[in-house]
Amino acid sequence: MSALPTLSLIVFLPWAGALLLALMPKLGARGSRATALAFSLSTLALSAVAIGSFNPATTGYQLAELHDWIPSLNVHFSLGLDGLSLILVLLTAIIGPAGLLASWRQERDPRLMGIFFLVLQGSALGVFLALDFVPWFMFWELSLVPAYFLIKLWGGPGAPRAAYQFMVYTIGGSAFMLMGFAAIFLTTGTLDFPELSRLAADGTLASKLATLGGFWPHAVFLGVFLGLAVKVPLFPFHSWLPSAYAEAPVGASMFLTGVMSKMGVYGFLRILWPLFPAPLHAASPCLIWLAVAGVVFGAFAAMKQSDLKRMVAYSSINHVSYCLLALFAVSLVTRPGGSAATSALAGALLQMFNHGVSAAALFFCVGVLESRSGGRRGLGDFGGVRTAAPIFAGFCGISLFSSLGLPGLNGFVGEFLIFRGVWGLAPWCTAVACLGLFATAFFLLTFWQRVFHGPRAGAAAGAFSDLSRLEIATLVPLVALMFLFGVLPQLLTGLFNPLVAAWVGHLPLP
Repeated sequence: MSALPTLSLIVFLPWAGALLLALMPKLGARGSRATALAFSLSTLALSAVAIGSFNPATTGYQLAELHDWIPSLNVHFSLGLDGLSLILVLLTAIIGPAGLLASWRQERDPRLMGIFFLVLQGSALGVFLALDFVPWFMFWELSLVPAYFLIKLWGGPGAPRAAYQFMVYTIGGSAFMLMGFAAIFLTTGTLDFPELSRLAADGTLASKLATLGGFWPHAVFLGVFLGLAVKVPLFPFHSWLPSAYAEAPVGASMFLTGVMSKMGVYGFLRILWPLFPAPLHAASPCLIWLAVAGVVFGAFAAMKQSDLKRMVAYSSINHVSYCLLALFAVSLVTRPGGSAATSALAGALLQMFNHGVSAAALFFCVGVLESRSGGRRGLGDFGGVRTAAPIFAGFCGISLFSSLGLPGLNGFVGEFLIFRGVWGLAPWCTAVACLGLFATAFFLLTFWQRVFHGPRAGAAAGAFSDLSRLEIATLVPLVALMFLFGVLPQLLTGLFNPLVAAWVGHLPLP
């Protein structure tokens, strides 16, 4: 137990900021923006405190907090931090303030936008830290509400439909997951994730679910799987994502792709894999090809887009699918030991963080193009931007090449580890997934060539101003991280390598 409730502060300080903004309607636009940013940045400061107290060699949960909540149902408010949680808390603490800075010039009700952003940030942090299903599920569902309103109220022309589709898909998936965990509680009497993992490891969870009889044990696994698959999203549950990301305001798009898509991958690693090793192993021959489809079709769909924001949205499906490819490849084999599984899982964790940074930067860059051109964001609407705005071209080019996986930038390391590991576990899937790498290179280089080079056209033909100090302040931390973790990835991998080694050696296997 931690003397200072660091994890509770990480989760609830953004909510305290949202409450403060709600109680101060006369604060004004500038004061509202500054208050929201200060409370958002507080999680970054507390994340630094957590890193300072964190021992990577300890693979259990650290800085743990445990409080009775609903004793009659054996429900606790339980928080804990391990290497997986830590990198995602750090990612959220970086993307949250960046999204607020990207929304700084939003004229329409900045106080209300700040409230929704802070509620969204606190909810995401709760998902990454909660260790009991009831508070975890509450954080999971609460994140949908501010995301829905950010899309609907500040989004583009198609925002109402996109927000509605986003909400229906994700709530529908969550309903299946809730029913699955209701069955788990009925048979085990607990919803504590560490306890359920222990029951799964010795076969008790599977035997208790078997008492339900018939198809019900499989239905429990399927319900939890669907709730997580929609959130990632795993192909073919992805159809809500392009319109939601494209219609959302730029700051919300940064948070959706940078953080919320990682919530689904986190659920696969934290819940589905340790609790259902045998069903996941049985389903992996099919699931791994769905992950390959996400890698390949996501890249080819991005290649066909003329809307730059939809291009980056489909690119997110492609990049997040790498993480699922690694997980399903490890689940596919009977005894996933050795360096291949370790490499695949370490790459997946690294990819979660690195994609969050590079994708958020790309969405911001598209937002810059959109704001300079009166709302246009077509691939053919620009040309020669490098000449008109060389600083912007430099930052955007680094973000593009990071997403492409250029050696020396952060995107390369995670993808290399994933493909190195998956090749040793499922070589045919790796070979097919390489098509996604080629398509990614094609559409990102097309983006770079058409927008920043060639004849000046459209918005670039006029007065296309370079980045302001505020825009530079938004991009500099993200670009700096691309270089830092491209050259020194061990700064991140050192936080979770012992945990990955423990997973490979001790997770319950079929």
